[in-house]
Amino acid sequence: MQTEAAENPYGLMAALQQGGVIAWSVFLLLVFMSLYSWFIIITKFLDQRKILAEASELEKKFWASSDLKTGASKLDKNSPFRQIVDDGLRAADHHEGRLTDKIDQHEWVTMALNRSNAAINGKLTTGFSFLASVGSTSPFVGLFGTVVGIYRALINIGLAGQASIDKVAGPVGEALIMTALGLAVAVPAVLGYNWLIRRNKDVADRLNNFTSDVHGALVSGARIERPVSVAAPAAAAPAVKK
Repeated sequence: MQTEAAENPYGLMAALQQGGVIAWSVFLLLVFMSLYSWFIIITKFLDQRKILAEASELEKKFWASSDLKTGASKLDKNSPFRQIVDDGLRAADHHEGRLTDKIDQHEWVTMALNRSNAAINGKLTTGFSFLASVGSTSPFVGLFGTVVGIYRALINIGLAGQASIDKVAGPVGEALIMTALGLAVAVPAVLGYNWLIRRNKDVADRLNNFTSDVHGALVSGARIERPVSVAAPAAAAPAVKK
């Protein structure tokens, strides 16, 4: 004899159907917050990984070139490093006009590079505020569904005149599900935010160092070499007189 599996009266779909418009609204809002959070985490991770990979190849692809324009042509068109070089070259070549005559070219190039670097860092942090907002608000969105579920349970108790399990199990189950969903959305958002912030600091350091090197190349015509600790050479042996 075939037996049909009984549908779970206390599952997610049953809780949503019993909760009505409010339960569905809270559920869909949490789903949207979760999906968009994961989208930001994945896309920002890929962007950061691409920039770090490009930074490790700058010595071979860019700084080995004869001049900045040649080096920039070797970089990807959408590379933030190329954007910094292009903005610096544009500022150095177009330092003219009544508004810029009184500004020293060194200062003009410095401001252009700083603006370019700040714009790139601004793009890299796009979406971080959403992750922070999701991490801080999604538990309260789930709590709102919890409160509605408890309220429905109290109404059922009042209508039945007794606190029977069949009257309160559905609404209480709905309340617990909404609480769990709110936490399930908040935890990845908070962890992803903190993780991306730490990685973004490394990316920002690479961009700042590159900007300083480009500034030195534009102003002085040579790249600024970073100090490297080298052991002091041994004292030369005295010459032997014949």
